[in-house]
Amino acid sequence: MDFKKALELYNEKKRLMRAYGHMMGVMSYDSETAAPKNSVNGRADTYAVMSEITYKLRVNEESEKVLEVLYENKESLDKITRKEVELARESIEKMKKIPMEEIVAFSKISAEAQNAWVEAKNNSDYSIFEPYLEKIVAFNRRTASLVAPEKDPYDYLLDNFEKGLTSEQLDNFFSKIRSALVPLIHRIIEKGDVIRTDFMSRNCPIEKQREFSDYLMQVLKINRDDCTIGETEHPFTTNFNKHDVRITTHYHEDLLVSNMYSVIHEGGHALYELNTGDDLYGSELDNGTSMGIHEAQSRFYENIIGRSEAFVSLIFPKVKKLFPEQFKDVSEREFYLAVNKAEPSLIRTEADELTYSLHIMVRYELEKKMIRGEIAVKDIPSEWNRLYKEYLGVDVPDDKHGVLQDMHWSGGMLGYFPSYALGSAYGAQIVESMKKDLDIEKLVRENRIDRITEWLTERIYKYGKLIDPAEAIQNACGAEFDPDFYINYLTEKYSKIYGL
Repeated sequence: MDFKKALELYNEKKRLMRAYGHMMGVMSYDSETAAPKNSVNGRADTYAVMSEITYKLRVNEESEKVLEVLYENKESLDKITRKEVELARESIEKMKKIPMEEIVAFSKISAEAQNAWVEAKNNSDYSIFEPYLEKIVAFNRRTASLVAPEKDPYDYLLDNFEKGLTSEQLDNFFSKIRSALVPLIHRIIEKGDVIRTDFMSRNCPIEKQREFSDYLMQVLKINRDDCTIGETEHPFTTNFNKHDVRITTHYHEDLLVSNMYSVIHEGGHALYELNTGDDLYGSELDNGTSMGIHEAQSRFYENIIGRSEAFVSLIFPKVKKLFPEQFKDVSEREFYLAVNKAEPSLIRTEADELTYSLHIMVRYELEKKMIRGEIAVKDIPSEWNRLYKEYLGVDVPDDKHGVLQDMHWSGGMLGYFPSYALGSAYGAQIVESMKKDLDIEKLVRENRIDRITEWLTERIYKYGKLIDPAEAIQNACGAEFDPDFYINYLTEKYSKIYGL
Protein backbone atom coordinates (compact mmCIF):
# COMPACT_ATOMS: atom_id res chain seq x y z
CA MET A 1 0.00 0.00 0.00
CA ASP A 2 1.45 3.39 -0.98
CA PHE A 3 1.33 6.52 1.14
CA LYS A 4 -1.33 8.31 -0.91
CA LYS A 5 -3.70 5.33 -0.74
CA ALA A 6 -3.10 4.89 2.99
CA LEU A 7 -3.91 8.55 3.65
CA GLU A 8 -7.08 8.31 1.58
CA LEU A 9 -8.26 5.20 3.46
CA TYR A 10 -7.36 6.75 6.80
CA ASN A 11 -9.44 9.87 6.16
CA GLU A 12 -12.37 7.83 4.91
CA LYS A 13 -12.35 5.61 7.99
CA LYS A 14 -11.91 8.60 10.31
CA ARG A 15 -15.01 10.21 8.79
CA LEU A 16 -17.00 7.03 9.44
CA MET A 17 -15.72 6.67 12.99
CA ARG A 18 -16.60 10.26 13.84
CA ALA A 19 -20.11 9.76 12.46
CA TYR A 20 -20.65 6.63 14.54
CA GLY A 21 -19.18 8.33 17.59
CA HIS A 22 -21.52 11.26 17.06
CA MET A 23 -24.54 8.99 16.87
CA MET A 24 -23.58 7.06 19.99
CA GLY A 25 -22.90 10.31 21.82
CA VAL A 26 -26.33 11.68 20.96
CA MET A 27 -27.89 8.45 22.18
CA SER A 28 -25.97 8.72 25.43
CA TYR A 29 -27.00 12.34 25.95
CA ASP A 30 -30.61 11.47 25.18
CA SER A 31 -30.53 8.59 27.65
CA GLU A 32 -29.48 10.97 30.45
CA THR A 33 -31.81 13.85 29.64
CA ALA A 34 -34.96 12.76 27.80
CA ALA A 35 -35.36 9.04 27.23
CA PRO A 36 -38.11 7.21 29.15
CA LYS A 37 -37.05 4.69 31.77
CA ASN A 38 -38.23 1.65 29.82
CA SER A 39 -36.15 2.56 26.77
CA VAL A 40 -33.03 1.06 28.32
CA ASN A 41 -33.22 -2.42 26.76
CA GLY A 42 -33.65 -1.15 23.22
CA ARG A 43 -30.89 1.39 23.69
CA ALA A 44 -28.55 -1.22 25.19
CA ASP A 45 -29.10 -3.46 22.15
CA THR A 46 -28.29 -0.56 19.84
CA TYR A 47 -25.13 0.26 21.80
CA ALA A 48 -24.04 -3.37 21.42
CA VAL A 49 -24.53 -3.29 17.65
CA MET A 50 -22.75 0.04 17.29
CA SER A 51 -19.87 -1.12 19.48
CA GLU A 52 -19.37 -4.15 17.24
CA ILE A 53 -19.39 -2.00 14.12
CA THR A 54 -16.87 0.49 15.50
CA TYR A 55 -14.62 -2.27 16.84
CA LYS A 56 -14.49 -3.89 13.40
CA LEU A 57 -13.78 -0.55 11.78
CA ARG A 58 -10.82 0.03 14.07
CA VAL A 59 -9.36 -3.43 14.55
CA ASN A 60 -8.63 -5.14 11.25
CA GLU A 61 -5.67 -5.91 9.04
CA GLU A 62 -6.29 -3.01 6.66
CA SER A 63 -6.51 -0.42 9.44
CA GLU A 64 -3.26 -1.61 10.98
CA LYS A 65 -1.55 -1.54 7.59
CA VAL A 66 -2.82 1.98 6.90
CA LEU A 67 -1.47 3.24 10.21
CA GLU A 68 1.82 1.42 9.70
CA VAL A 69 2.35 3.10 6.31
CA LEU A 70 1.38 6.52 7.64
CA TYR A 71 3.60 6.14 10.70
CA GLU A 72 6.56 5.13 8.56
CA ASN A 73 5.99 8.30 6.53
CA LYS A 74 4.99 10.54 9.43
CA GLU A 75 7.42 13.28 8.40
CA SER A 76 5.24 13.76 5.32
CA LEU A 77 2.13 14.30 7.43
CA ASP A 78 0.91 17.60 8.80
CA LYS A 79 1.23 17.94 12.58
CA ILE A 80 -2.45 17.20 13.23
CA THR A 81 -2.60 14.01 11.18
CA ARG A 82 0.75 12.90 12.61
CA LYS A 83 -0.55 13.20 16.16
CA GLU A 84 -3.81 11.48 15.18
CA VAL A 85 -1.87 8.54 13.76
CA GLU A 86 0.29 8.25 16.88
CA LEU A 87 -2.78 8.19 19.13
CA ALA A 88 -4.68 5.83 16.83
CA ARG A 89 -1.80 3.32 16.86
CA GLU A 90 -1.77 3.38 20.67
CA SER A 91 -5.55 2.94 20.78
CA ILE A 92 -5.65 0.01 18.37
CA GLU A 93 -2.76 -1.73 20.14
CA LYS A 94 -4.86 -1.65 23.30
CA MET A 95 -8.16 -2.48 21.67
CA LYS A 96 -7.01 -5.52 19.72
CA LYS A 97 -5.92 -7.17 22.97
CA ILE A 98 -9.54 -7.15 24.17
CA PRO A 99 -11.91 -9.62 22.49
CA MET A 100 -14.63 -7.85 20.55
CA GLU A 101 -17.42 -9.77 22.24
CA GLU A 102 -16.24 -8.51 25.65
CA ILE A 103 -16.31 -4.87 24.51
CA VAL A 104 -19.75 -5.37 22.96
CA ALA A 105 -21.08 -7.00 26.13
CA PHE A 106 -19.68 -4.19 28.26
CA SER A 107 -21.31 -1.49 26.14
CA LYS A 108 -24.65 -3.15 26.80
CA ILE A 109 -23.97 -3.57 30.53
CA SER A 110 -22.95 0.08 30.97
CA ALA A 111 -26.15 1.27 29.26
CA GLU A 112 -28.20 -0.88 31.63
CA ALA A 113 -26.08 0.11 34.62
CA GLN A 114 -26.85 3.80 34.25
CA ASN A 115 -30.58 3.13 34.48
CA ALA A 116 -30.00 0.82 37.44
CA TRP A 117 -27.96 3.52 39.17
CA VAL A 118 -30.75 6.08 38.80
CA GLU A 119 -33.29 3.60 40.20
CA ALA A 120 -30.96 2.60 43.03
CA LYS A 121 -30.28 6.24 43.94
CA ASN A 122 -33.96 7.21 43.84
CA ASN A 123 -34.74 4.26 46.13
CA SER A 124 -31.57 4.64 48.20
CA ASP A 125 -30.91 0.94 47.63
CA TYR A 126 -27.38 -0.07 46.66
CA SER A 127 -28.44 -3.70 46.08
CA ILE A 128 -30.17 -2.63 42.83
CA PHE A 129 -26.90 -1.31 41.42
CA GLU A 130 -24.50 -3.82 43.01
CA PRO A 131 -24.72 -6.60 40.37
CA TYR A 132 -23.96 -4.09 37.61
CA LEU A 133 -20.98 -2.68 39.48
CA GLU A 134 -19.72 -6.24 39.93
CA LYS A 135 -19.66 -6.65 36.15
CA ILE A 136 -18.13 -3.22 35.57
CA VAL A 137 -15.29 -3.87 38.02
CA ALA A 138 -14.69 -7.31 36.52
CA PHE A 139 -14.50 -5.86 33.01
CA ASN A 140 -12.05 -3.14 34.05
CA ARG A 141 -9.91 -5.68 35.88
CA ARG A 142 -9.97 -8.01 32.89
CA THR A 143 -9.13 -5.20 30.46
CA ALA A 144 -6.14 -4.12 32.54
CA SER A 145 -4.83 -7.69 32.67
CA LEU A 146 -5.14 -8.11 28.90
CA VAL A 147 -3.77 -4.76 27.77
CA ALA A 148 -1.05 -4.10 30.36
CA PRO A 149 -0.40 -7.24 32.43
CA GLU A 150 2.91 -5.78 33.57
CA LYS A 151 1.23 -2.77 35.21
CA ASP A 152 -0.73 -2.31 38.38
CA PRO A 153 -4.34 -2.60 37.14
CA TYR A 154 -5.43 0.65 38.75
CA ASP A 155 -2.47 2.48 37.22
CA TYR A 156 -3.66 1.26 33.82
CA LEU A 157 -7.09 2.80 34.45
CA LEU A 158 -5.59 6.07 35.72
CA ASP A 159 -3.51 6.36 32.57
CA ASN A 160 -6.68 6.28 30.46
CA PHE A 161 -7.83 9.54 32.03
CA GLU A 162 -4.51 11.25 32.79
CA LYS A 163 -1.59 10.01 30.71
CA GLY A 164 1.34 8.87 32.83
CA LEU A 165 -0.46 9.15 36.17
CA THR A 166 0.23 6.42 38.74
CA SER A 167 -1.19 5.52 42.12
CA GLU A 168 2.24 6.14 43.65
CA GLN A 169 2.12 9.74 42.44
CA LEU A 170 -1.43 10.09 43.72
CA ASP A 171 -0.54 8.59 47.10
CA ASN A 172 2.13 11.25 47.50
CA PHE A 173 -0.17 14.00 46.22
CA PHE A 174 -3.06 13.12 48.51
CA SER A 175 -0.76 12.59 51.49
CA LYS A 176 0.66 16.08 51.03
CA ILE A 177 -2.77 17.64 50.55
CA ARG A 178 -4.26 15.86 53.54
CA SER A 179 -1.41 16.70 55.91
CA ALA A 180 -1.61 20.38 54.97
CA LEU A 181 -5.38 20.87 54.79
CA VAL A 182 -6.78 18.74 57.62
CA PRO A 183 -5.15 20.89 60.32
CA LEU A 184 -6.56 23.98 58.60
CA ILE A 185 -10.04 22.42 58.57
CA HIS A 186 -9.73 21.66 62.29
CA ARG A 187 -8.63 25.25 63.02
CA ILE A 188 -11.68 26.56 61.19
CA ILE A 189 -14.01 24.23 63.08
CA GLU A 190 -12.47 25.18 66.42
CA LYS A 191 -11.76 28.89 66.01
CA GLY A 192 -13.27 30.15 62.79
CA ASP A 193 -15.88 32.86 62.49
CA VAL A 194 -19.51 31.74 62.30
CA ILE A 195 -20.90 32.13 58.78
CA ARG A 196 -24.61 32.66 58.24
CA THR A 197 -26.24 30.18 55.83
CA ASP A 198 -29.93 30.09 56.82
CA PHE A 199 -30.95 31.71 53.51
CA MET A 200 -29.23 29.06 51.37
CA SER A 201 -32.13 26.62 51.55
CA ARG A 202 -34.96 29.03 50.81
CA ASN A 203 -37.39 27.98 48.08
CA CYS A 204 -36.44 29.38 44.66
CA PRO A 205 -38.86 28.50 41.81
CA ILE A 206 -37.27 26.33 39.16
CA GLU A 207 -38.51 28.51 36.29
CA LYS A 208 -36.63 31.43 37.81
CA GLN A 209 -33.59 29.22 38.30
CA ARG A 210 -33.67 28.38 34.60
CA GLU A 211 -33.62 32.10 33.86
CA PHE A 212 -30.66 32.42 36.22
CA SER A 213 -28.85 29.62 34.36
CA ASP A 214 -29.26 31.52 31.10
CA TYR A 215 -27.85 34.61 32.76
CA LEU A 216 -24.81 32.71 34.04
CA MET A 217 -24.13 31.43 30.53
CA GLN A 218 -24.16 35.06 29.35
CA VAL A 219 -21.69 36.02 32.07
CA LEU A 220 -19.38 33.20 31.00
CA LYS A 221 -19.72 34.49 27.43
CA ILE A 222 -20.84 31.12 26.11
CA ASN A 223 -22.42 31.27 22.65
CA ARG A 224 -25.80 29.62 23.05
CA ASP A 225 -25.90 28.79 19.34
CA ASP A 226 -23.05 26.38 20.10
CA CYS A 227 -24.02 25.24 23.60
CA THR A 228 -27.27 24.19 25.26
CA ILE A 229 -28.36 23.43 28.83
CA GLY A 230 -30.18 20.17 29.53
CA GLU A 231 -31.50 18.71 32.78
CA THR A 232 -30.45 15.40 34.28
CA GLU A 233 -30.00 13.48 37.53
CA HIS A 234 -26.24 14.09 37.71
CA PRO A 235 -24.84 17.07 35.75
CA PHE A 236 -22.29 16.46 32.99
CA THR A 237 -20.99 17.98 29.77
CA THR A 238 -20.76 16.26 26.41
CA ASN A 239 -19.31 17.53 23.16
CA PHE A 240 -19.64 16.44 19.57
CA ASN A 241 -17.58 19.26 18.06
CA LYS A 242 -16.79 22.86 18.95
CA HIS A 243 -20.16 23.98 17.61
CA ASP A 244 -22.19 21.36 19.48
CA VAL A 245 -21.39 21.25 23.18
CA ARG A 246 -24.10 20.38 25.70
CA ILE A 247 -24.03 20.99 29.41
CA THR A 248 -26.59 19.79 31.93
CA THR A 249 -27.72 20.74 35.41
CA HIS A 250 -30.09 19.54 38.10
CA TYR A 251 -32.56 21.87 39.79
CA HIS A 252 -33.51 21.74 43.46
CA GLU A 253 -36.09 24.27 44.61
CA ASP A 254 -34.36 24.65 47.96
CA LEU A 255 -30.77 24.70 46.65
CA LEU A 256 -30.26 27.61 44.27
CA VAL A 257 -26.50 27.56 44.75
CA SER A 258 -26.31 23.91 43.70
CA ASN A 259 -27.59 24.77 40.23
CA MET A 260 -25.56 27.97 40.11
CA TYR A 261 -22.24 26.20 40.56
CA SER A 262 -23.31 23.25 38.46
CA VAL A 263 -23.83 25.60 35.49
CA ILE A 264 -20.54 27.39 36.12
CA HIS A 265 -18.65 24.09 36.55
CA GLU A 266 -20.07 22.52 33.40
CA GLY A 267 -19.68 25.86 31.66
CA GLY A 268 -15.94 25.62 32.35
CA HIS A 269 -15.86 22.26 30.59
CA ALA A 270 -17.81 23.79 27.71
CA LEU A 271 -15.44 26.76 27.34
CA TYR A 272 -12.53 24.34 26.84
CA GLU A 273 -14.33 22.45 24.07
CA LEU A 274 -15.80 25.57 22.43
CA ASN A 275 -12.35 27.14 22.11
CA THR A 276 -10.35 24.29 20.59
CA GLY A 277 -8.56 25.48 17.47
CA ASP A 278 -10.45 25.81 14.21
CA ASP A 279 -7.62 23.87 12.59
CA LEU A 280 -8.56 20.86 14.76
CA TYR A 281 -12.22 20.86 13.70
CA GLY A 282 -13.14 17.45 12.26
CA SER A 283 -9.96 15.84 13.54
CA GLU A 284 -9.51 13.38 16.38
CA LEU A 285 -7.78 16.09 18.41
CA ASP A 286 -10.62 18.59 18.78
CA ASN A 287 -11.27 18.00 22.47
CA GLY A 288 -9.55 18.25 25.83
CA THR A 289 -6.18 16.62 26.33
CA SER A 290 -7.05 14.86 29.62
CA MET A 291 -9.67 14.73 32.31
CA GLY A 292 -7.33 16.38 34.81
CA ILE A 293 -6.81 19.38 32.51
CA HIS A 294 -10.55 19.37 31.78
CA GLU A 295 -11.45 19.39 35.47
CA ALA A 296 -8.89 22.16 35.95
CA GLN A 297 -11.05 24.33 33.70
CA SER A 298 -14.38 23.43 35.27
CA ARG A 299 -13.15 23.87 38.82
CA PHE A 300 -11.22 27.01 37.90
CA TYR A 301 -14.42 28.70 36.71
CA GLU A 302 -16.57 27.17 39.45
CA ASN A 303 -14.31 28.00 42.38
CA ILE A 304 -11.42 30.34 41.64
CA ILE A 305 -13.61 32.62 39.53
CA GLY A 306 -17.15 31.68 40.59
CA ARG A 307 -16.60 31.84 44.37
CA SER A 308 -14.47 34.98 44.27
CA GLU A 309 -15.63 38.27 45.80
CA ALA A 310 -15.48 39.87 42.36
CA PHE A 311 -17.80 37.29 40.80
CA VAL A 312 -20.29 37.43 43.66
CA SER A 313 -20.31 41.22 43.33
CA LEU A 314 -21.05 40.84 39.61
CA ILE A 315 -23.93 38.37 39.85
CA PHE A 316 -25.54 39.22 43.20
CA PRO A 317 -27.74 42.02 41.79
CA LYS A 318 -29.25 39.42 39.43
CA VAL A 319 -29.83 37.05 42.35
CA LYS A 320 -31.69 39.84 44.17
CA LYS A 321 -33.72 40.69 41.06
CA LEU A 322 -34.81 37.11 40.34
CA PHE A 323 -35.35 36.11 43.98
CA PRO A 324 -36.23 39.35 45.81
CA GLU A 325 -38.11 37.76 48.70
CA GLN A 326 -35.65 34.95 49.27
CA PHE A 327 -32.62 37.28 49.53
CA LYS A 328 -34.15 40.55 50.75
CA ASP A 329 -32.32 40.30 54.09
CA VAL A 330 -29.03 39.03 52.64
CA SER A 331 -26.03 41.23 51.85
CA GLU A 332 -23.49 40.65 49.11
CA ARG A 333 -20.85 39.90 51.76
CA GLU A 334 -23.08 37.35 53.48
CA PHE A 335 -23.71 35.61 50.16
CA TYR A 336 -19.99 35.51 49.40
CA LEU A 337 -19.17 34.01 52.78
CA ALA A 338 -22.01 31.49 52.52
CA VAL A 339 -20.88 30.10 49.16
CA ASN A 340 -17.39 29.69 50.61
CA LYS A 341 -18.29 28.19 53.99
CA ALA A 342 -15.92 25.34 54.84
CA GLU A 343 -17.63 22.45 56.55
CA PRO A 344 -17.30 18.65 56.26
CA SER A 345 -20.33 17.37 54.37
CA LEU A 346 -21.87 14.32 52.70
CA ILE A 347 -22.17 15.30 49.03
CA ARG A 348 -19.11 15.79 46.82
CA THR A 349 -20.78 18.10 44.31
CA GLU A 350 -21.95 20.41 47.10
CA ALA A 351 -18.62 20.39 48.95
CA ASP A 352 -16.59 23.52 49.58
CA GLU A 353 -13.15 23.98 48.06
CA LEU A 354 -11.29 23.20 51.26
CA THR A 355 -12.86 19.83 52.06
CA TYR A 356 -13.47 18.77 48.45
CA SER A 357 -10.31 16.73 48.02
CA LEU A 358 -11.22 14.60 51.04
CA HIS A 359 -14.31 13.45 49.11
CA ILE A 360 -12.05 12.47 46.22
CA MET A 361 -9.69 10.58 48.55
CA VAL A 362 -12.58 8.36 49.68
CA ARG A 363 -13.38 7.42 46.10
CA TYR A 364 -9.71 6.97 45.23
CA GLU A 365 -9.13 4.53 48.09
CA LEU A 366 -12.24 2.53 47.19
CA GLU A 367 -11.41 2.34 43.49
CA LYS A 368 -7.89 1.10 44.20
CA LYS A 369 -9.21 -1.61 46.51
CA MET A 370 -11.98 -2.68 44.12
CA ILE A 371 -9.68 -3.02 41.13
CA ARG A 372 -6.92 -4.73 43.10
CA GLY A 373 -9.43 -7.18 44.58
CA GLU A 374 -8.80 -5.98 48.13
CA ILE A 375 -12.48 -5.29 48.79
CA ALA A 376 -15.64 -6.99 47.54
CA VAL A 377 -18.19 -4.88 45.66
CA LYS A 378 -20.85 -5.85 48.19
CA ASP A 379 -18.77 -4.23 50.95
CA ILE A 380 -18.34 -0.87 49.23
CA PRO A 381 -21.17 0.93 51.10
CA SER A 382 -19.87 0.02 54.55
CA GLU A 383 -16.31 0.97 53.61
CA TRP A 384 -17.57 4.20 52.04
CA ASN A 385 -19.36 5.07 55.28
CA ARG A 386 -16.29 4.21 57.35
CA LEU A 387 -14.00 6.41 55.27
CA TYR A 388 -16.44 9.32 55.36
CA LYS A 389 -16.41 9.11 59.12
CA GLU A 390 -12.62 8.86 59.22
CA TYR A 391 -11.80 11.54 56.62
CA LEU A 392 -14.65 14.00 57.07
CA GLY A 393 -16.11 13.13 60.45
CA VAL A 394 -19.65 12.75 59.08
CA ASP A 395 -22.15 9.92 59.40
CA VAL A 396 -23.68 8.69 56.14
CA PRO A 397 -27.44 8.25 56.66
CA ASP A 398 -28.27 6.17 53.58
CA ASP A 399 -27.01 4.95 50.21
CA LYS A 400 -28.50 7.91 48.28
CA HIS A 401 -26.38 10.36 50.23
CA GLY A 402 -23.44 7.99 50.27
CA VAL A 403 -22.18 5.45 47.78
CA LEU A 404 -24.87 6.18 45.16
CA GLN A 405 -24.38 9.92 44.90
CA ASP A 406 -22.14 9.82 41.79
CA MET A 407 -22.92 8.39 38.35
CA HIS A 408 -19.30 7.73 37.28
CA TRP A 409 -19.01 4.05 38.18
CA SER A 410 -22.24 3.25 36.34
CA GLY A 411 -20.53 4.42 33.15
CA GLY A 412 -17.46 2.29 33.83
CA MET A 413 -15.29 5.31 34.68
CA LEU A 414 -13.07 3.84 37.36
CA GLY A 415 -9.92 5.93 37.64
CA TYR A 416 -11.69 9.20 36.79
CA PHE A 417 -12.24 10.67 40.27
CA PRO A 418 -8.61 11.69 40.98
CA SER A 419 -8.91 14.06 37.99
CA TYR A 420 -11.10 16.34 40.09
CA ALA A 421 -8.48 16.81 42.80
CA LEU A 422 -5.66 17.14 40.27
CA GLY A 423 -7.75 19.63 38.31
CA SER A 424 -8.31 21.74 41.41
CA ALA A 425 -4.57 21.80 42.03
CA TYR A 426 -3.76 22.55 38.38
CA GLY A 427 -6.19 25.48 38.49
CA ALA A 428 -4.52 27.03 41.53
CA GLN A 429 -1.16 26.96 39.78
CA ILE A 430 -2.62 28.29 36.53
CA VAL A 431 -4.26 31.30 38.22
CA GLU A 432 -0.95 32.34 39.80
CA SER A 433 0.59 32.41 36.35
CA MET A 434 -2.41 34.24 34.89
CA LYS A 435 -2.08 37.01 37.50
CA LYS A 436 1.22 38.03 35.91
CA ASP A 437 -0.63 39.07 32.76
CA LEU A 438 -4.17 39.94 33.83
CA ASP A 439 -5.95 41.88 36.55
CA ILE A 440 -8.39 39.03 37.12
CA GLU A 441 -10.49 40.72 39.78
CA LYS A 442 -10.98 43.84 37.63
CA LEU A 443 -11.95 41.79 34.58
CA VAL A 444 -14.51 39.77 36.54
CA ARG A 445 -16.07 42.84 38.16
CA GLU A 446 -16.36 44.45 34.71
CA ASN A 447 -18.04 41.34 33.26
CA ARG A 448 -15.07 40.57 30.99
CA ILE A 449 -14.53 36.89 31.72
CA ASP A 450 -13.95 36.45 27.98
CA ARG A 451 -10.48 37.97 28.46
CA ILE A 452 -9.67 35.23 30.96
CA THR A 453 -10.94 32.60 28.52
CA GLU A 454 -8.79 34.12 25.77
CA TRP A 455 -5.69 33.75 27.97
CA LEU A 456 -6.51 30.09 28.61
CA THR A 457 -7.30 29.53 24.93
CA GLU A 458 -3.89 30.75 23.83
CA ARG A 459 -2.07 28.47 26.26
CA ILE A 460 -4.30 25.38 26.53
CA TYR A 461 -7.66 25.30 24.76
CA LYS A 462 -6.66 25.86 21.15
CA TYR A 463 -4.25 22.92 21.21
CA GLY A 464 -6.83 20.25 22.07
CA LYS A 465 -5.08 16.89 22.12
CA LEU A 466 -2.06 18.15 20.21
CA ILE A 467 -0.41 18.55 23.61
CA ASP A 468 -0.39 16.23 26.61
CA PRO A 469 -1.29 17.26 30.20
CA ALA A 470 2.28 18.06 31.21
CA GLU A 471 2.70 20.30 28.16
CA ALA A 472 -0.56 22.08 28.95
CA ILE A 473 0.67 22.93 32.44
CA GLN A 474 4.05 24.00 31.07
CA ASN A 475 2.35 26.24 28.47
CA ALA A 476 0.14 27.91 31.08
CA CYS A 477 2.57 28.11 34.00
CA GLY A 478 6.04 27.98 32.53
CA ALA A 479 6.85 25.21 34.99
CA GLU A 480 6.00 21.64 35.95
CA PHE A 481 3.01 20.83 38.15
CA ASP A 482 3.52 21.79 41.80
CA PRO A 483 0.74 21.03 44.34
CA ASP A 484 2.12 23.65 46.74
CA PHE A 485 0.25 26.30 44.73
CA TYR A 486 -3.02 24.56 45.65
CA ILE A 487 -2.14 24.33 49.34
CA ASN A 488 -1.07 27.97 49.44
CA TYR A 489 -4.18 29.13 47.57
CA LEU A 490 -6.56 27.38 49.95
CA THR A 491 -4.61 28.37 53.07
CA GLU A 492 -4.55 32.03 52.10
CA LYS A 493 -8.19 32.16 51.01
CA TYR A 494 -9.70 30.38 53.99
CA SER A 495 -7.46 32.02 56.57
CA LYS A 496 -8.75 35.35 55.29
CA ILE A 497 -12.40 34.24 55.20
CA TYR A 498 -12.28 32.86 58.73
CA GLY A 499 -9.99 35.47 60.25
CA LEU A 500 -7.33 32.97 61.26
